[in-house]
Amino acid sequence: AFKSDKQVILLIDEIDKADLEFPNDLFMGTWQKWSFIYQKQKETISAIQRPIVIITSNAEKELPDAFLRRCIFHYIAFPDKEMMEKIIKVHFDKVEENLLNEALEIFYMIRGLRDIQKKPSTSEIIDWIQALQIGGINPESIKEKMPFVGVLLKKSEDLEVIENAKIKRYFLLQEWLNSAFLERGIYNVYLTYFYLV
Repeated sequence: AFKSDKQVILLIDEIDKADLEFPNDLFMGTWQKWSFIYQKQKETISAIQRPIVIITSNAEKELPDAFLRRCIFHYIAFPDKEMMEKIIKVHFDKVEENLLNEALEIFYMIRGLRDIQKKPSTSEIIDWIQALQIGGINPESIKEKMPFVGVLLKKSEDLEVIENAKIKRYFLLQEWLNSAFLERGIYNVYLTYFYLV
């Protein structure tokens, strides 16, 4: 990147996971026209063409104000169900539609709970679907049993939220509503998350 004659794109992924001083060091590097001292060989490396830098952050910790003032922000919203389905299908050659639909419904339901401290993300749903496939789980039992839910939730407090039957209570009501409305020819009645919180 530094020795290229053409301008390149430099990706710095999840800068919020780096050492506290890293954003400041990066900031100083930009002021010095992208010159860095390579400690191992004790030489200064300067970029021939200043790179275009793309930085990602999950906002897990605060970044220095002086650094942020020199950044242009672009917020990427969390994928909706339709987009997440496309993402998942990129990772799996074959995934049963019923399993995918049931897993996504639980996934977004958990993300919608107010009491969840660490909401599951894209990597968790991909890992969970893999666990469900390897475990040979019947899609019809996913709502009731929530197998391998520890793949989705990484905090014991979040597991307690699930174990407190909030979601189970939701699905009991959901099934009752669907059966009641089904008799009248009305399909796919959905409760709001507000029942749970």
